[in-house]
Amino acid sequence: MNNVIVIQRHAHLAGAVKLEFVKGREGQLARAVLTAISNQYRGRGQDREERSIAIRWTLWGPQAENAAEYLGMGSHVNLVGRVHNTQYQDSEGIEVHGLEFTVEDIDYLDSKAEREARRARHGAPSKAHSKARIERQPVDA
Repeated sequence: MNNVIVIQRHAHLAGAVKLEFVKGREGQLARAVLTAISNQYRGRGQDREERSIAIRWTLWGPQAENAAEYLGMGSHVNLVGRVHNTQYQDSEGIEVHGLEFTVEDIDYLDSKAEREARRARHGAPSKAHSKARIERQPVDA
C-alpha cells in the first residue's frame, strides 16, 4: 500500500489531543495524536443501523500545536490525510506491522462560542495556562 488518501468528515474527538515534542532532524518538532470518531449509517427508516468508526491520527509541527490549543474532547473536525504501512520491532524483538494515519489537512468545524462552552464544561485550562504546560513537555522519540 502506498500513501492511500483517507477522508474523515464530520468527526468528533473521543478525547483530548495528546501533544509532545520529539527530536527531529532540525531540532524539536511537535507531534500530536488524536482519535476521531465518525458515525456511519446503513439502511433507511426503522431498519437504519448506526456504526461508529474511530481512527487515531498523528499531526506534526505547527498543525499539532494548533490542534492541542484549540481542540478538545467532542470537538468537530474534518480530516484529510494518508495511511501508510509501519514496521517496527517491539520490546521482545518481534517484528510488528501496522497502519499509521497522518493528517495533511484539518478543518475546525466548531465556532469560537462552541469551543469556549466545551472548555467550560470539561474544565479545560485557559489558553495561556495550556500553552505554558505544553512548552514544558519535551519527549525523545
